[in-house]
Amino acid sequence: MADGQMLAALSALQTFAIYFGTALGLVVLYLVAYPAATSRNQFSLVRQNVLSASLALGFSLVGFALPLSSALVYSREVLDTVIWGVVAILVQILVYWLVRLLVPRLPHRIAAGEMSAALFLGAASLAAGILNAAAMR
Repeated sequence: MADGQMLAALSALQTFAIYFGTALGLVVLYLVAYPAATSRNQFSLVRQNVLSASLALGFSLVGFALPLSSALVYSREVLDTVIWGVVAILVQILVYWLVRLLVPRLPHRIAAGEMSAALFLGAASLAAGILNAAAMR
């Protein structure tokens, strides 16, 4: 490998590390902010083997990761990725609160293991993530 190719490869690796690290940081931020914005600690429910909580939280995470991946693709700078990542977090929190208006006692139903409530929340989170990702340009 020529010196120029080696430098280009190292530069690409550095760019990857910066953006991937930023994305991981945003995922951690999401996993702190989303449960804090909801009325139940989903992680404790997951640790208690409540499948409905795992599905709702898991689909919301995928609903967040989709627009985050779009932000990684379309952003020209790391700051753009961070801004769009925060927007994606806010969208997921908004979806939770909108679904909560439609589904009475949503957090209690998920904590009680009701799959219909969890799957509806998860599907709404996923749908919002798909639309959010498509809207980023």
